[in-house]
Amino acid sequence: MPHDPGHRWHSSLARLGGDHRVGRDAWADLEDRYGEPHRRYHDLAHATAVAHDAEHLAADLPFHERAVVVLAAWAHDVVYDAVPGSDEQRSAEWLRRWLTRAGVAAQHIDQAEALVLATAAHEAPEGDFAAAALLDADLAILGATPTAYAAYVDKVRQEYARYPDDAWTTGRIAVLESLLGRSTLYLTESARSRWETAARRNLREELTRCRGARGDHR
Repeated sequence: MPHDPGHRWHSSLARLGGDHRVGRDAWADLEDRYGEPHRRYHDLAHATAVAHDAEHLAADLPFHERAVVVLAAWAHDVVYDAVPGSDEQRSAEWLRRWLTRAGVAAQHIDQAEALVLATAAHEAPEGDFAAAALLDADLAILGATPTAYAAYVDKVRQEYARYPDDAWTTGRIAVLESLLGRSTLYLTESARSRWETAARRNLREELTRCRGARGDHR
């Protein structure tokens, strides 16, 4: 990965013919937003990791689609107030505004917006390999080492600190059961081979802990 995390943003915008001066302004705003003090997990490091993994998973797509995927990856959590649905909608709007100002073609803007919106339900339309690459990259953390996974869960809990423990645990159990109920966590073959086994182990172990904390010993 380049030492400068903005390299991927600027190079992807250039591939779509975007104005580099507007791109610099957009990047400055993006960095400010990801540096907000209430963020613990959904910060610039997360966006950097998602952009890197998404570009790798989208390697077989045409170059302009890869560029759109990377820009969407950078922007997918640019607005983050721990309000699911609203965060993704506002992030998509942020990306549309900046890409429009940069002079990017309408079809690329539409696709980038749709990709960010897809992260709300985390479902990709059938045959949408660009969305599959982004969604899989966003869930890469699930397949991390147990230590890294535990740190991720702790950071997300801090972002939802306004909720009491019982409400957090109940909500988290619902998320974990939903994920584990999927036939596969990842949509691309590459992501499945890299992360599926470890991710299911991490999710099962966290679910056991959450149920124990709630006194549910199923």
